[in-house]
Amino acid sequence: MNEEAFQPVEPVPPGPLPRRQSRQARVVWGDNVVLIGGGAPVRIQSMTNTDTVDAIGTAIQIKELARAGSEIVRITVNTPEAAAAVPAIREQLDRMGVDVPLVGDFHYNGHTLLHDYPECAQALSKYRINPGNVGKGAKRDTQFAQMIEMACRYDKPVRIGVNWGSLDQDLLARIMDENAQRAKPWAAQNVMVEALITSAIESARKAEEIGLAGNQIILSCKVSQVQELIAVYRELARRCEYALHLGLTEAGMGSKGIVASTAALSVLLQEGIGDTIRISLTPEPGAPREKEVYVGQEILQTMGLRNFTPMVIACPGCGRTTSTTFQELAASIQSYLREQMPVWKTAYPGVEEMDVAVMGCIVNGPGESKHANIGISLPGSGESPAAPVFVDGVKVKTLRGERIAEEFQAIVDEYVRTHYGPNAVRAEQGAVA
Repeated sequence: MNEEAFQPVEPVPPGPLPRRQSRQARVVWGDNVVLIGGGAPVRIQSMTNTDTVDAIGTAIQIKELARAGSEIVRITVNTPEAAAAVPAIREQLDRMGVDVPLVGDFHYNGHTLLHDYPECAQALSKYRINPGNVGKGAKRDTQFAQMIEMACRYDKPVRIGVNWGSLDQDLLARIMDENAQRAKPWAAQNVMVEALITSAIESARKAEEIGLAGNQIILSCKVSQVQELIAVYRELARRCEYALHLGLTEAGMGSKGIVASTAALSVLLQEGIGDTIRISLTPEPGAPREKEVYVGQEILQTMGLRNFTPMVIACPGCGRTTSTTFQELAASIQSYLREQMPVWKTAYPGVEEMDVAVMGCIVNGPGESKHANIGISLPGSGESPAAPVFVDGVKVKTLRGERIAEEFQAIVDEYVRTHYGPNAVRAEQGAVA
């Protein structure tokens, strides 16, 4: 065996492939400009599940999603009553100081609603159009054009969102006929993928012909299976330069939805594909909607693409950690960090890059704690009832007793103030000078 083949030629570079070059869309409300594509950070989106007619309830949920970190929020606009409520929702949000851009999700009657409710068309920052259900036959092109014309009139970007559950049947029939003429016809699955991509790109080009700028078009082709989604977006990315919105259309509930979304989006993001994402989780009855935002953030942060909140590193537990103390502390400190971020992100820039380790025994505890900005190694089963605390790799104190959680939280607060506050910035500037 040739041993030279196993010798490193150069260091293996960590990190994702270079980002795919795309056009850049602007989603705007007031002074808040959210750039999508063209080298901008991958954006987090979410969607309400309230009745849009309930303007107050919808505004409250939008505020909660925005506070969690959703940079764009989509709302259903499906009836005249919903369209009439959109300006009231926008007004309520503005009154609360929430400037997150709103996307109107239109199906079937969007052309009518945008025309009949101009205040709704103006209050939205972006329109989502599904070319598979804007109309049938001759009406399809006319009604699609009417929606694009409204986007041009109000200078709004558009997401052309194709969904495999509602493909344009005329286009699908055309693709199937073309496939039948091939010497070796493709499998039905391949035909479906081609129909999704063709629908998205042809619709985008029609929108440009009507007058919508190409940099104000975002495309999505959503399916519910991981491998199909990866295949669709790889080819879509190869064949166009429009910004791309990623997401499984029905990810599912609980761990299934999280795992499926993570598996699909991580592969694409690692390949440099994707400009904005939405994690379509089915929430538990009555559960808060923000979980889909947190999952999206955690995908981007764990991949090193963006930082949103300090990361908590915690061991999984084993026979050495029969006490639940470290689990409870890890959960409480993670919740605390996320709760503080709306204030910290403006008062302490850079704090989102901080790592906090909460370990459960002496095996990996001290080592992991030293690698984090702040770490604590709690005693495991049979170990001395003491918890050493490390700050930037140096042991600073040992905690004991019933108030370990409160004392550790105070250490975290002090670290944030001294390392990310105004005095820390001045000290760094003085050192450079």
